Amino acid sequence: MFDITEGALGTVSPTHNFEPPHYDGIEALTIMGDNLFSGSRDNGIKKWDLAQKDLIQQVPNAHKDWVCALGIIPDSSVLLSGCRGGILKLWSGDTFAPISELKGHDSPINAICSNSSQIFTASDDRTVKIWKVPSSLDGQLSDPGDTSEDIASN
Repeated sequence: MFDITEGALGTVSPTHNFEPPHYDGIEALTIMGDNLFSGSRDNGIKKWDLAQKDLIQQVPNAHKDWVCALGIIPDSSVLLSGCRGGILKLWSGDTFAPISELKGHDSPINAICSNSSQIFTASDDRTVKIWKVPSSLDGQLSDPGDTSEDIASN
């Protein structure tokens, strides 16, 4: 965590280091409310309290491969994670309970963003996919063949 003043130039030292760290490099960050989520090459996701600067929860093996991307669905408590294996997972941001798992890419997911009705994933397979968010997130998302759409392919 850094405290950067307006017009600051040069080296700025961090004001806090979150502990305990991941066991390998951190690939992704996202914020939900007062919580910071970090995803790592150690396959795990950690949830940090920004006010207390403490680790709240973690899923050590959230994916079978590196966690490469994180995102959230706005106006919900749903966390999104993508891995090097091309899997997109939806989690409860409150409890870390898994909601859904989708295979839609043949290569690592590099980026995730969303609005209240769609999730967008970008991958090393040179595609961007659109996933429809169901009106009720209590149920599983349908088969990716029915819910995803390529919007960019090279």
